[in-house]
Amino acid sequence: MEKHLKEVDSEVYAAIQLELKREVDSLVMIASENYASRAVMEAQSSVMTNKYAEGYPGARYYGGCDYVDVVERLAVERARKLFQAQYVNVQPHSGSQANMAVYLSFLEPGDLILGMELSHGGHLTHGSPVNFSGKIFRTISYGVNPETHLIDYDQVRDLAMAHKPKMIIAGASAYPRIIDFHKFKEIANQCGAYLLVDMAHIAGLVATGLHPSPVGLADFITSTTHKTLRGPRGGIILAEEVYGTKLDKGVFPGVQGGPLMHVIAAKAVAFGEALEPSFGEYQEQVIRNAKALAQELANKGFKLVTKGTDTHLVLIDLSEFGISGLEAEQALGQVGIVANKNAVPFDKRGPKVTSGLRLGTPALTTRGLMETEMKIIAGIIKRVLDRPKDEGTLAKARSEVQEICKSFPIYSSFESS
Repeated sequence: MEKHLKEVDSEVYAAIQLELKREVDSLVMIASENYASRAVMEAQSSVMTNKYAEGYPGARYYGGCDYVDVVERLAVERARKLFQAQYVNVQPHSGSQANMAVYLSFLEPGDLILGMELSHGGHLTHGSPVNFSGKIFRTISYGVNPETHLIDYDQVRDLAMAHKPKMIIAGASAYPRIIDFHKFKEIANQCGAYLLVDMAHIAGLVATGLHPSPVGLADFITSTTHKTLRGPRGGIILAEEVYGTKLDKGVFPGVQGGPLMHVIAAKAVAFGEALEPSFGEYQEQVIRNAKALAQELANKGFKLVTKGTDTHLVLIDLSEFGISGLEAEQALGQVGIVANKNAVPFDKRGPKVTSGLRLGTPALTTRGLMETEMKIIAGIIKRVLDRPKDEGTLAKARSEVQEICKSFPIYSSFESS
């Protein structure tokens, strides 16, 4: 029991070391990824992974929960302060399970939900037919204006008034502009629907006042705790206090058993970090970097969905560029730029290929990169996508990426330990 991983399982140890090297030696530009702090990871790898703690602080179904109660209460208290929320549940294992818990707490199978079309920037759990949300509930989707690619709030209202959904879902996974939660609330009130805001991507921006908050408007708010929040992978639910009892039961025993107490400890650490002034400064730089990246990409001839960004992500439409999203992802991966293919509005290619590329700045900003580096990276992206199979181009780009990575190290203490 006292042996280290390296001694016990050399194969898993080797894979972890290779993953560390990959993260250290790559420019991570996936908008939904970030680097958790060493403190967050220490909490997540703690002895709290051993503890079963079904129930909630002070009302567990197991003994020996004194100290896991401490960390869960800390996580809840800090999240309440961070988001100015009345009710918080920190137990969801993921954002998807947070959404599931809300749905199953307040909807019946077959009820109608109105969410954003996946190919227009929505999320699988907002009603996609391949997801539980689309299999358990009836769904209709709103989208973006074909000219501006901005959310068509008139369409949202028309669909809501015509079909009277039980719940409207606002939030996206590939939408680079500010979402007007006030308009969604007005529409929900007009048709008598619950409003759920899934702020998984923008939670860090919301926490620091850089994106309007849905707190006080939405009935329910869900989020992941990684992405812009820079915590461990997990989920969270915020709501008005009146919904608390039902939501607690919806999470446990509704959709989950014992909570992951080591992850909740890590959430508590992450929320504490997010309450520090430096976190606001970090989020401001995330947005400045995204805007600088978007502007430089546009200057180099790339077509940007919505012609820019207000947030942490940039979505490129490659449909006229002569390369698919998949090909772009693979070409950039060869030089150490990690991005993901992504559908663009009205995409003619399928979801496994796509015509778009999604780029994000949270992880790059955590490394310390700034606007100057964003412009350099935009230039590398342009050269690689212009000549994705030219070995000379790829070799030069790979060398440039490595120089940037060396200049902005991450987890250097892990490498030397």
